[in-house]
Amino acid sequence: MKRVRVVVSGDVQGVFFRKGCAEEARKHRVSGFVRNTPEGAVEAAFEGADGDVDAMVHWCRRGTDWADVENVHVDEEQPKGETGFTIEH
Repeated sequence: MKRVRVVVSGDVQGVFFRKGCAEEARKHRVSGFVRNTPEGAVEAAFEGADGDVDAMVHWCRRGTDWADVENVHVDEEQPKGETGFTIEH
């Protein structure tokens, strides 16, 4: 079990990034959240089995078909025992 927080920069707002991220997280049974930042990036936290969290970080490196990801910054965090995945506004 692990948890990471990612900040994805590039053309990632207004391209269904949050929706696609949430769908992918639910497929992998990963808990956490995804939200836009005021700076134009997308921030997310993923918590779950190591391989599933790694798969989400990999997904963030490409995003949706309309996204143009320039950078993905990843920080490991202590798992919080969250359940479910939410899109925050």
